[in-house]
Amino acid sequence: MKPLALEPVEDDRLYAPAEKIYPQSVKGPFRRLKWRLLAICLGIYYLLPFVRWDRGPHLPSQAVLIDLTNSRFYFFFIELWPQEVYYFTGLLIVAALALFLANSIAGRIWCGYLCPQTVWTDLFLAVERLVEGDRRERIKLDAAPMSFDKARRRILKHFLWIMIAWWTGGAWVLYFSDAPTLVRDLATFHAPLAAYLWIGILTFTTYALAGFMREQVCLYMCPWPRIQAALTDQDALNVTYRYDRGEPRMSVKESVKTAAAGLPAGACVDCFQCVAVCPTGIDIRNGSQLGCIQCGLCIDACDNVMAKIGRPTRLIAYDNDENIERRIAGKPVVSRLIRPRTVLYAAIIAVVGGIMTYVLATRQMLAVSSLHDRSPLYVVLKDGSIRNNYAVRLSNKRPYVRGFQLSIEGLPAATVQVADEPSEAVVIGPDRTREVRLLVSVPADRVTAPSVPIRIRITDPLDHETAFASDHFLAP
Repeated sequence: MKPLALEPVEDDRLYAPAEKIYPQSVKGPFRRLKWRLLAICLGIYYLLPFVRWDRGPHLPSQAVLIDLTNSRFYFFFIELWPQEVYYFTGLLIVAALALFLANSIAGRIWCGYLCPQTVWTDLFLAVERLVEGDRRERIKLDAAPMSFDKARRRILKHFLWIMIAWWTGGAWVLYFSDAPTLVRDLATFHAPLAAYLWIGILTFTTYALAGFMREQVCLYMCPWPRIQAALTDQDALNVTYRYDRGEPRMSVKESVKTAAAGLPAGACVDCFQCVAVCPTGIDIRNGSQLGCIQCGLCIDACDNVMAKIGRPTRLIAYDNDENIERRIAGKPVVSRLIRPRTVLYAAIIAVVGGIMTYVLATRQMLAVSSLHDRSPLYVVLKDGSIRNNYAVRLSNKRPYVRGFQLSIEGLPAATVQVADEPSEAVVIGPDRTREVRLLVSVPADRVTAPSVPIRIRITDPLDHETAFASDHFLAP
């Protein structure tokens, strides 16, 4: 018997390779909005390190600076210390809730307008169109054999891409050192090796992500498209193909004939312009998809086509399936942007932001913390009095030298002494911390319990600013 002949498998690959996408340029209100936001975002990113802010002598004059050497973060008039990490925690909470709020209102508008991957990809695409032409020209150029013109265009395009990526990496390191000084050091090759290393890393990642990976980052690397699906609801406005108007699809001539015959004719002429302009290459007419970043470019493309053929615009629009079903049923369209979900997000943002603002506005520029000695917990002196020892750390957050007075609250008869100091006054330099050893003695007959709660108080006698640290005085 002959063995059974198996039919050859046409494609046994585990995955299909990504097809290159050639987004077409488009004009319209959403495209103009994206250009404006791109200019604002890139302008802030590239120019902010050069903005100056006078903080007085011996302090950096850069408006936004992450000073790793001195463990400080400066943002205009705000100065944060490492132990004030709760401000960053609050900022992350506000940012996350703002993202949730935007998603509950209009889906992935962060992805479509403000995401760094989108912003830099738009910039790289603009350079590509400038050098190689629009969609049709780029497709022809890719298919054409190598020639002097093709090589010249490719070299120029990649050179401009690398320059943008290089300045992107260079701008990032400027946030960690004085920008004008670091630019001069980079140009004269006197900058630290770490600066060149990070510029190289960020140049490569920007060049690769915005120049080559593009929509693949949104589809496979970014977790937000998968997370946001659990945070949206039926009332959120998403870029939607209004199939109640668009179906059945047919050409303009066919729709005229069909309508004359009394049959339904859709407004969609199946021109595929919505697909041609999509930066991720999806067909929005197939419904909500993982690749849709809600950028609205397909709305502009469809509106342009509808305007040319004399039909109402917004065949594709920010809408939802519930409103489409209501229109089909002859019911009025409803818009519920203000609902419990959005109100809750906005309220939490307001509360967290208000707390952060209050704490920042009322925070002190000095701090104190104490640590009770563990061995021994107390010492009985020759005269019978009880002494406790504390390691007290004082922080002076002002840019000048300050003297502090230390005292104890909760033990009226206590005697306070700072070890190795002539008095209970402690001098601390500008923007410094200092740890001192505090000796607290109390006559034995004035101690009322084995553990007495106390407060260590520090006071600046000049401006009367005060800070406290809670602890306990221990006795037999």
